[in-house]
Amino acid sequence: MSILQDPAERKRFFKFAAVGTFGAVVDFGIFNLLSTVLLFNTLLSSILSFISAISSNFIWNRFWTYPESRSKPLFTQVAQFGLVNLIGLLIRTPIFAFLQPFLGARFRILHTEEFGLNPEFLGHNLALALAVGVVLLWNFFINRYWTYNDIASSEL
Repeated sequence: MSILQDPAERKRFFKFAAVGTFGAVVDFGIFNLLSTVLLFNTLLSSILSFISAISSNFIWNRFWTYPESRSKPLFTQVAQFGLVNLIGLLIRTPIFAFLQPFLGARFRILHTEEFGLNPEFLGHNLALALAVGVVLLWNFFINRYWTYNDIASSEL
């Protein structure tokens, strides 16, 4: 089954990406609330916002992206989705931790504060965006072929 060749898989990918986009809004919103407003550590904020986003994503994917995937018990799918996302978190966290100070430093060099832009804020959010992009690909393919493998590629 290929996203490029199968229209049903392409539609699922776009639904998954839409759910992921909503999850990213949840992720970034909670991240910025915790790190900027409540002054939590940025790494802890990243982890907590990720957990909130995957909770939202599971619900939307179960009921909208893959509504026909009900042959597996709910607990099994939650456990599989959770494990995939835990590994995604293990992929995301070092990417974020590495890129965050690097990008913040680059934005300071570019003197973004002269334009009213906070270099740390930009570095945190760009690092998070890049890490989210990498994990999106991981999550889609592993969830499709493992968590939601109980539906045929041609079903919609």
